Amino acid sequence: MAGAVDTSKGLPSHPERATLEGKNKFLGFWFFLGGETILFATFFGTYLGLRNGIADGPSSQEMFQLPLVFIMTMLLLTSSLTSVLAMFAMKKNKFGTFKIWMWITVLLGLGFLGFEIFEFYEYVHHGFGYTTSAFSSSFFTLVGLHGAHVTFGLFWIMTLLIRYNKSGITLTNAPKFYVASLYWHFIDVVWVFIFTVVYLMGVGG
Repeated sequence: MAGAVDTSKGLPSHPERATLEGKNKFLGFWFFLGGETILFATFFGTYLGLRNGIADGPSSQEMFQLPLVFIMTMLLLTSSLTSVLAMFAMKKNKFGTFKIWMWITVLLGLGFLGFEIFEFYEYVHHGFGYTTSAFSSSFFTLVGLHGAHVTFGLFWIMTLLIRYNKSGITLTNAPKFYVASLYWHFIDVVWVFIFTVVYLMGVGG
């Protein structure tokens, strides 16, 4: 049965998949990710179909601010790197280092969310609201859906960090941290597509 491991004796090289429970979590996550991929693909398709429906509202060339979006992208990509560094520390059973990298990941994610909220506020302030046009509705729905996933991912990671703050890395919590990290990478990959399809294509026309 999975449980705490005496850290003086070390952990397996892959503690996240050293137990049947861990392997099942890993497998179940990939099924979940398949559903998430289909969900985002649907919203991407809807956005592409409606992106030219601006009605009397502003166009993407008039609204999108690439410098701000670039900063947001760098924050999220860097958070993906810090998450990887956290997983390396976890596999080496360096719990203190692991926690530092994971909390940095959280801070970077919060920074991303802060900029996204600011971006939405600026758009609405300049007359680009959810109901302005078909384009604006599809934009806010797609990007907002991603933002909701970022929020959920941050809540998930913080909950694990707080719950297991003093327990160290065990065969019980290693799979949970690992799956949360994979989820975070998925969110980052989705953002790369949003940055390309929504913002770069939007500014380029």
